[in-house]
This record gives sequence, structure tokens and C-alpha cells, in this order.
Amino acid sequence: MSVDYEKYYVPEQSIWPFVGSVALFLFFIGLVNILHGNSWAIYLFWAGAALLVYMLVGWFRHVIQESHAGLYSAQMSRSFRWGMGWFIFSEVMFFAAFFGALFYARVLSGPWLEGAGTNIMTGQLLWNDFTYHWPLLENPDPEAFPSPSGVIGAWGLPAINTLILLTSGLTLTIAHWGLMKENRKQLILGLAATVALGILFLVLQAYEYVEAYHDLGLTLGSGIYGSTFFMLTGFHGLHVTVGAIMLIAILGRCMKGHFTKEEHFGFEATAWYWHFVDVVWLLLFVLVYWL
Repeated sequence: MSVDYEKYYVPEQSIWPFVGSVALFLFFIGLVNILHGNSWAIYLFWAGAALLVYMLVGWFRHVIQESHAGLYSAQMSRSFRWGMGWFIFSEVMFFAAFFGALFYARVLSGPWLEGAGTNIMTGQLLWNDFTYHWPLLENPDPEAFPSPSGVIGAWGLPAINTLILLTSGLTLTIAHWGLMKENRKQLILGLAATVALGILFLVLQAYEYVEAYHDLGLTLGSGIYGSTFFMLTGFHGLHVTVGAIMLIAILGRCMKGHFTKEEHFGFEATAWYWHFVDVVWLLLFVLVYWL
């Protein structure tokens, strides 16, 4: 008696993981050296960014070609879903580490330095006149960590960006409804609006960073508030950028007539990622800007 096993496509060896690794290496080495003031690092940074875009375009094209060739089975679809699910879980843990650092600074280390921050060798208070409050605008060692003159208020650009991202989640859902109803116009218009809102968010965040640096003196070197602020909002901005690139790729595919209501995992995975980015921003708005 013969058994009809479900096929599972094993792709050929690919150069794209290697290209992506080199791109990320150049990108982050350049970024770290930019933060340390090395003038040559900007070229390394943009080289890594360009190579990363090249990798994304090439790898996306390769996977799309495999899908249209009918090489993927139901088992392959399940593997994609599990893979995307675990990837988003890893991103949750990534941001949990930074939110944990924020919690430690606000709830544990700050009060400890004010009430019991003694030097183990001498038994003396590290900063006798230090009074803790958050956001920390008066650093205990202002020579090493210049204090900013203020912070970005929650009900200015951050509130506008919150509305923008929440609206982008709505337009993406409208696009999904269009796909399920086989309404191609609704699908494309919804996706295009989502892309536009994502780009607008990034433009406003860049404007906010300029204001923080030049008007308020808020930098990565201005104490624990500055470092946690830029690490959390900066990495979130990077994720919005990646999500916008993914959405642009999906929009291009939709304009070419790709995806059906039965087969649209590429769209679905991108939507998962974008909604995850929305949720992270809501946490950022409450815990970094508001409280």
C-alpha cells in the first residue's frame, strides 16, 4: 500500500544570508563608530545600509519566484507561519530587555542612589546632594553627563505620531479586508495609505530628534534618561523603517496582482510585524513620554 506523503521544498544554497550578515556587520559597526564621533564611520554605515537594501530586494525576489513556481506546500506554509511567529517573539524579548533597563533605572537604581548610594571603600555617599526624580534632568555628575534642559512632551509630536501609527494599523486592516473581499482597489489604496503614514511617522521622529539634540541638549550622553530614551525610540524607529520597506514590497506585489484570499501569507506576515510595531509604540508613548 503506497502512502502519499506531503512534499516539502528544500531550497538550493543561497548567498543572501551571507550578504545580510555582512550588511548588518557594516551597518552596526558604522553606527557605533558614528556615536563615538569617528568621521569615516558614516561611509561604513551607508555601505551597510545599501548592502542591506540590496539583500532584501534580492531575497524577496527569490522567494517570490519560488512561490509563483508552485514549489511551496501546505507544510511549507506552516513553517513560514511558525518562523514568523518565533521571529516576532524574539523581537518581543529584544524590547523587553530595554523596557527592563528603563524599569531598573526608574524604580530601583534611582531611589537607591538617593537613599543608600554609598561608596563601599569609604562608606560615604556618592552624591550627597542628589535628589532622585524622573525624568532625570539634573544628573549627579553633570561634568561627565551634561544634563538636558528639558524633555520631549508627550502631547506634542509623540501624541501625533501615536495617532499616525494607530491610523496606519486601521488602514492596513482595511487593506486586508479588501484582499479578503477580492477588492483590489481597496487593497492597494489601504496599503498605500499605510506606507505613507509610516514614512510620515519617521519624518516626524527625525524632526523630534533634531529638536531634542539641538534645542534641549538631550543626547545619548546626557545620562540614563537620554540613553534609555534614544535606545528605545531609536530601535523602534529602525523597526518602523524595516516594516515600511516590507510594506512597500507587498504594495508592489499587490499592484502586480499577487495574492489571493486563500494564499497571502506574505501580506499576512507583514501585517503581523506592523501591528507588533504599533503595540511597542503604545508602550513607548506611555512609559517613556507620558509617565
